[in-house]
Amino acid sequence: MESDGIVTILLIGATVVAISYVLDHVWAATMPSRTLYYLLRAPGVILHECAHMAGCIITGARIQHVVFFSREGGSVTYTRPLIPYLGDVIISTAPLFVIPLVLSGITWVFLTFLGCTFPIFPPTIGSFDAFLMLGSKIIETFHTNLVLQFNGWFLLYIYLTTSLILSVSPSRQDMKNAAIGIFLLTLAGIMILLSGIPVATGILAEFLRLLEIGFTLGLVYGLIALLLSLPLILLYGFSRARQ
Repeated sequence: MESDGIVTILLIGATVVAISYVLDHVWAATMPSRTLYYLLRAPGVILHECAHMAGCIITGARIQHVVFFSREGGSVTYTRPLIPYLGDVIISTAPLFVIPLVLSGITWVFLTFLGCTFPIFPPTIGSFDAFLMLGSKIIETFHTNLVLQFNGWFLLYIYLTTSLILSVSPSRQDMKNAAIGIFLLTLAGIMILLSGIPVATGILAEFLRLLEIGFTLGLVYGLIALLLSLPLILLYGFSRARQ
């Protein structure tokens, strides 16, 4: 994989995290009560913490305490994983990969059993034209399910999509826990690329391809949640401007 491909993957991942942070802040600020905010966040928070727990099981870390709802948000306390450095990366960033895959599964359920209509989204975003096509397909999804042929189940799909996207990004503590591991993995990837060893570069290219697919799925559902949140974003901006 060329360096520009790696930059694209990093940009997509950073965009997904940024969308999640922005939407969570906007929804928290505009909800009329914390109870409604917690109800909105519930599916996403539960899945986020379950992803951390799955990461603990995979890496051999023992789960000590789990909190789904508190003033500080959800949390999972665990012992040091058996896999040094890489274990912290897996545990801390697990929601960034698990939630888009779950959203893909939810989309399949609503498509197959509940009559919702979804276009074929591009598996990766390699150009600005592909990004524009993705945006048009997302708008087409809303128009088809809410205007052309209204489907009440699509409202539930919107709720689940928004809730999960609000919880997709790692917390600051997650990123602190994974910082050293991420640095070492990035350094290892650069060394593999520079080595030019066919087997090693081939494995790295396949890993990055899967990473790009996961990030692209996150971007798809993040843009869906962003489109749904536009009225709240405008309301939030208006209220900030008046202060």
